[in-house]
Formats: sequence, structure tokens, C-alpha cells
Amino acid sequence: MKAAVLYEPKTPLVIEEVDLSEPAAGEVMVKVEACGVCHSDWHVVKGDWPQIALPTILGHEVAGVVEAVGPQVSGLERGDHVMLTWKAGCGRCDMCQQGWPAVCDLMPTIRTSPTLRDSGVSLNRLAGLGGFGAYTVVPANAAVPVDRDIPFPQAATVGCAVTTGVGAVFNTAGVRPGTTVAVFGCGGVGLNCVQGARIAGATTIIAVDLLENKLELARELGATHVINASREDPVPRIIDLTGGLGAHYAFEAIGVSEAPYVQSVECTRKRGVTVWVGAAPVDMTVTLSARALFFERTIIGSYYGSARPHIDFQRLLTMYKGGTLKLDELISRTYPLAEVNSAFEALDRGEVARSIITYK
Repeated sequence: MKAAVLYEPKTPLVIEEVDLSEPAAGEVMVKVEACGVCHSDWHVVKGDWPQIALPTILGHEVAGVVEAVGPQVSGLERGDHVMLTWKAGCGRCDMCQQGWPAVCDLMPTIRTSPTLRDSGVSLNRLAGLGGFGAYTVVPANAAVPVDRDIPFPQAATVGCAVTTGVGAVFNTAGVRPGTTVAVFGCGGVGLNCVQGARIAGATTIIAVDLLENKLELARELGATHVINASREDPVPRIIDLTGGLGAHYAFEAIGVSEAPYVQSVECTRKRGVTVWVGAAPVDMTVTLSARALFFERTIIGSYYGSARPHIDFQRLLTMYKGGTLKLDELISRTYPLAEVNSAFEALDRGEVARSIITYK
């Protein structure tokens, strides 16, 4: 198969010929039909996450068709349409048993690894998926069946960005109807925080970004107010828009620099809840005033939207089919695998909400 391989940070991905063995016991092979281009992949390309082993096949927002089923697999058959989760959970650890597989302590071991055809060198796959390859082999519990009438690009977005953003609102924060919400960052995750807040019944939803095109899309997805942080300080503006009190909830969905993390706390009211969703570089620190939490504010992290993929994926797609959750509007562009570097360039320039790599 062909796959886009990252050899070194800050270098273009290279399209390579890759060999992939048949699935082992408990695994399935999936023919990839669509894979989202996520900022987490871009973090690896930029060198922000040096813990990721290279060379690697990036891509972790994946939808496709089951191509082959290994021994000891039930509930999946060749030809099934599936979405892939990069955090399926083991089902046995303390976190899984409490219903929080997103922070599972023990991930399943993947025994089938892709190799470069010319050299036989083994390749890592980001998050165990490697969606920038035409096929992938994953643990069976990482493949979530999806109705055949769901388009693959839309299904792929649910695999990460939608689940992370909407899940942060629903599962992590538990946003209540009639409340006020501020969202810092209107990329793929932040836009889904915005529409998650709309679906949850928040009545004031304030989107913050540096780019007008992102703010306009935030309005389409449910923002009642927008703030261009390149032109004004968002904190006093948010406090003003919320009657001088501050937001009930704030979401940091950027994960690039310190300032939005601090602002997402400072813009909340007494007993306000701030959710840090953005995946920051590993060496980044945030400095807060010792009194920032004095009036019983709360900061909580959200990993993968505190999701239970085998439950939440289906709920989100049901909302999409019912017209409540907007997925079509999130997809700005599609690219063939050969143009994956162009897709990253568009992401870096802030031109897209989500680009999708498609296989035809």
C-alpha cells in the first residue's frame, strides 16, 4: 500500500510503498476511505511532541471499510463500515471500569506493524491508527460500526475533532441550558465546542480567534458573539458580554501558547469552570496568579472529550442525521494522499476548519 511517512520533525511527509501483514488474533484490517488532518498530527510534524517515535505514519481521524478479520473477533465482518477510535480502552483497568476509557491505563497491544517495502524498517503509527495509509490494522475494539448512509469524510471527523470538542462540553464540563460559554480557538476542536454548547442549550456563546474566517464559521455553528483577539483583549470583552460577571464555562481549544490558557480562566465568573482541551507542546508551562482560583473557580483537563467511543460515536452520528450536529460544514477541503503536505500547509495558515484525505 501507499502511506505518508514522517521521518524527521519539520520535514515534509514522504509517500512510500509499505507492506502490511494480515490481522492477528483480536485485530481487523480496515481499508481507509477518509482521514482527517488534525492539529495533533501537525504537532508531531512541528516537533512539539518529541515522545512520538519516528518514522511514523500519521493520521488518527479514520473511517473506512473492514477488509479482513483476524481470529477471535466477533461483531465485525468484512465489508462493515467503521470509524476508528484512538482510545478504545482495555475494559479492565480502574478508569475503564469507572466508565472513563479516554484515560485508560492499559491500551491494547497492536501486534501487526507496517514496514517499508524497500528496507523492511518497521513504522510507528500515530495513536496506533496510521490513517495516512491506504490500509491499517487495529484492535477490533478500536473499530466502531457505522451506518452505511453516513459519508466517510463526515464519519472521520467524529473520530477525533467532533468527539473531543462536543465531548468536552457534554461529558467533561456538563454545560447546562441557559448558561454562558466562551471558547478560545475556532479550529476543528474549538468549533465543536461551540456547537456542543449550542446543542447543550447555552444562550450566550462567545467564540475567540485571531482569524475572521474562523469566527464567521463559529457564527454558523452557533456562536452568538465573536471576538477577534488580534484586535482586542478577550477577557474584559467576555466579562462585559456576560453582564460583568464572566462566563459560566470557558474552553481553551488551541494548545499552542500560554496566553489563551490564562485568559480562559480569567474570563470566568465565581465558581466558573474552565476546561483545557488544547493539546499543548510537552514543554509548555502556564503561570497563573495564586488568586486565580480564589473564588472557587475550577480548571479541568479534557482528554478526547472524556468519551466512551462505542457509545458517543453513535450518539453524535444520530444527532448529525437528525440535523442537530453539523458535520458537512466542518469539511473545508479534501485532498488525495499525494497532497497531504499541502493539507498541512493549509492548516498552518488557518484556511480550513478540517481537511480530509480521501482514498479513491
